[in-house]
Amino acid sequence: MSASVKTITVRYFAMFREHAGVGEETLRLDVATAKDVYEQTRPRHGSKEPNGHCKVAINEEMADWSSPVNDGDVVLLFPPVAGG
Repeated sequence: MSASVKTITVRYFAMFREHAGVGEETLRLDVATAKDVYEQTRPRHGSKEPNGHCKVAINEEMADWSSPVNDGDVVLLFPPVAGG
């Protein structure tokens, strides 16, 4: 799947939200997958964690990082969860 500019709503949770300073924002990004969204929003959410340590959902459903992202989708980014 090739990347193309899409309007995506990104929702940040926990430390991602704290660093971004917002819980949600709508962005125009040149992306194809959930991983692309994570990488392109890294300066906003501030995570140095590899995406594999974090969780992602697309349109309220848990997804894989390789899942395609479509124009108008809502991508939810969750940081690693500590605890036991």
